[in-house]
Amino acid sequence: MNDNINEHSQLKTQAAIARLERFSKLTDSSIGIPFTKFNIGLEAVIGLIPVIGDAAGLILSSYVLIEAQRLGVSKRIKSKMIINMLIDFIGGLVPFFGDIFDAFFKANTRNTRLLKKHLNSQLAN
Repeated sequence: MNDNINEHSQLKTQAAIARLERFSKLTDSSIGIPFTKFNIGLEAVIGLIPVIGDAAGLILSSYVLIEAQRLGVSKRIKSKMIINMLIDFIGGLVPFFGDIFDAFFKANTRNTRLLKKHLNSQLAN
């Protein structure tokens, strides 16, 4: 019975990671810049709309945090995720340079990696 619970938990975790990786790719790196190897995501495009776009990006970024909460991640990891979200939001508010910053910072990808690393270390224990 306990093995079934662990297996279910692992499958749930793997499914969440897969969802978050797809989400992060869409929001942070789904649009290729022609003649470069650089990609931006929908969040950078939305962020071009002053203030409203940055607020929408912050709301989108909260999805990764919600998944972390569902998976029972520690407050320490969630705090790191919130810091990344706030850096991305505040950095994005700066006219013109904020849009460039947002394209490079990729908070959702950072938070997904942070969560994945944490969850994988939990599964290994």
